[in-house]
Amino acid sequence: MPLIVRAVSAVLALLLIPAYLSAQGPLVANTGTAQQSSYSQQFQDSTSAAPEPAPAAAVNSQDSTTSAKSKKDSEQQETKKKLPQAPQSSSSSANQPQQTKRLMWIVPNFAAVSPGVKFKPMTPKEKFWVATEDSFDYSSFAWTGVLAAQSYGLDQYPELGTGGVAYGRYYWRGMLDGISNSYFSEAIFPVLTHEDPRYFTMGRGGFFPRLGYALSRVVITYSDSGRATFNCGEVCGDFAGAALSTAYYPPQERGMVKISEGFGTQLESAALNNVAKEFWPDVRQFLFHRH
Repeated sequence: MPLIVRAVSAVLALLLIPAYLSAQGPLVANTGTAQQSSYSQQFQDSTSAAPEPAPAAAVNSQDSTTSAKSKKDSEQQETKKKLPQAPQSSSSSANQPQQTKRLMWIVPNFAAVSPGVKFKPMTPKEKFWVATEDSFDYSSFAWTGVLAAQSYGLDQYPELGTGGVAYGRYYWRGMLDGISNSYFSEAIFPVLTHEDPRYFTMGRGGFFPRLGYALSRVVITYSDSGRATFNCGEVCGDFAGAALSTAYYPPQERGMVKISEGFGTQLESAALNNVAKEFWPDVRQFLFHRH
């Protein structure tokens, strides 16, 4: 997950509500023929005998099988209705604001899907490519430098020392934080659990329903089969990234307390990231009148 989103989210928050309110407008049997069975003559006088009726037990068994099959089909249909499905193509989506590859032309937004786009599962290769794009985008290098300078200036980790060498220690640790979190949450866990790491934009409805939807995507996502499921990729990936960081930070910065703090920070970043993605098309339309 790109680290720079935390800064841009603050800017978007200032534009979000007025932009959204101003941009809102009127939302827009084949039948078959039974075969007849003939029977051999039972008597020498050539008189044809009437067909014998099927045994009652066979009829009851056939009726029972048909009834069981109908009941099973009915239960499957009810189950499909209860399970939320991934978005399908919509003819009205062309009139809705669309996602762009970057937020504010800087922050990577490669994993955002515009509203109304038909769901198509990602391959493992595509999931790893998204994580690679987020991890090694030019903005990630630049923003990590800003964060490293901030941490160095606040002497956040005194154990790393002072001077140019110390700044380098802050920098590579911050870079590794972003890379590990992106690969864990967007590639490794989604591939293992068959989940989709992308953000599917709701794109229409009231402000608070859309806000709630964006926040819920931290713990809810779609499986590769298009069904809503627990977002293990995000939750487990963020925890794994926080746990891994204890291996390269000073001993004083390790332990469950530090892991929990890092885990909470990553979840917060994920939530802000989703909110920024959800409303960015509206902000863009309001400011620049572009879909």
